[in-house]
Amino acid sequence: MTDTVLIVGAGPVGLTMALELARYQVPVRLIDKMTKRGDTSRAIAIWPRTLELLNRAGASAELIALGNKVTAANIIAGSEPMARVQFDDVDTPYPFALMLPQSDTEAVLERHLERFSAPSELGVELITFTQDADGVTATLRHADGRVEAEKFGWLIACDGSHSPIRHSLGLSFEGGTMGTDWALGDFHMTGSPYPLNELFTYWHEDGPLIFFPMAPGRYRIIASLAPSNGAMPVPPSPEAFQAIVDRRGSRNIVLGDAVWTSTFRINERQISTYRAGRVFLAGDAAHVHSPAGGQGMNTGMQDAINLAWKLAMVCRGLSANPSLLDSYDTERRPVGAEVIATAGRLTKIATIHNPIAQHIRNVVAHFALGLSPVQQALKGSMTEISIGYHDSPLNDTASGNSQAGKRMRPLDDEIPYGAGDAPRFTLRAGRASGEPTPALRSDLVDPAIRPAAHGAGIELVRPDGYLAVSAAARDWASIETYLDRLAKGSRPRPHDAALRHAG
Repeated sequence: MTDTVLIVGAGPVGLTMALELARYQVPVRLIDKMTKRGDTSRAIAIWPRTLELLNRAGASAELIALGNKVTAANIIAGSEPMARVQFDDVDTPYPFALMLPQSDTEAVLERHLERFSAPSELGVELITFTQDADGVTATLRHADGRVEAEKFGWLIACDGSHSPIRHSLGLSFEGGTMGTDWALGDFHMTGSPYPLNELFTYWHEDGPLIFFPMAPGRYRIIASLAPSNGAMPVPPSPEAFQAIVDRRGSRNIVLGDAVWTSTFRINERQISTYRAGRVFLAGDAAHVHSPAGGQGMNTGMQDAINLAWKLAMVCRGLSANPSLLDSYDTERRPVGAEVIATAGRLTKIATIHNPIAQHIRNVVAHFALGLSPVQQALKGSMTEISIGYHDSPLNDTASGNSQAGKRMRPLDDEIPYGAGDAPRFTLRAGRASGEPTPALRSDLVDPAIRPAAHGAGIELVRPDGYLAVSAAARDWASIETYLDRLAKGSRPRPHDAALRHAG
């Protein structure tokens, strides 16, 4: 059997998955049936938590150098400000939303992946696959018509909202489609009254209008159109976009040439399980939702980071605990469901058409969105630093660890792990805790000990930056017990668990 992982779909999610596995020294093949990469902007927002996690692979600095930092989001109804949410006081090394075309994000991730001699293979399509207790046998077709069959240890579907792998598994994509057509356009623009580091949403009686600043003189514009009726409409002309901006936004804005325009409908769908035996699904293959908040790509990339360290531990023989791979679905599916629900609520609020309901919305929003607790909740949700896994089976709850599963802010002296490293936990301990005992598993834990975030105790942080367990000062035995259980589990290999999920 081989533990090589086949990743299908070389967009941001597939690239992140391949990069994470490759830096953990897991052999990967990343394929996509497209013969060349797109050059359109598509997903443009990268949020702080994603930047925190990508920094572990050393990619964040290059992304930031290419993008535009947005430090505030504004909501305006007519000419009246409803809310202003600032990100520059969020407790993160990256207190901003990074605006960067998806094509640039993919190029950066591809360059980092090539450092590990694992570039994506374009023009290669997955035709069929079967799985058994020992792996996944896949038939691949190249652009020149050549067909090959290879056996892999695992298959990961990052192949988008129309995922052929999901269809082949017979997994239903439960949910529905909202009843409004939408348009987006990337425009060169003059006369903008907006600072380049702020995004603006207009609530208008005709529907919402959103401005995302991508670069000086270049903006992404999203606007609702008419109720859906039959086939997808063609994108509005530049003149039609200008009329929408004049009516719903500011008459000082003059749109120039369009870099890219498109129309879309909003789907809200999710599969019932992110795992089927030796096949995992991530990104749009597992969940799709409203673009309100711009969190679709981020959610998928965080799917990848969650799964990669767990799969690496299994592939490298560091864990035989069946619950480790099972926890991917347990942890990420609720996150996907919450993103769908939150984005859907924001969209429904913004698209209220009844004048009386609009008035009530505006009065309530103006009051509620000014409250500090609401502001903090919005910041946590938008920046994604509030995401956690508080009900995870990987949390240690034996000692009343109510904080287990929460996101841990990266420390300034944490450095990206290099090539050939294993997925390692990190220790944060107060001075009173002394040195770790010799029995602590050095194959799972980074040797450097950093200051604890809370007092004099000991904190064990997962490879993806979430708290696994906290213990009292000098209670190294609790840390040893956790790591031993995570590594050994109750069975020698996870094959039985994999077959239990096969469908």
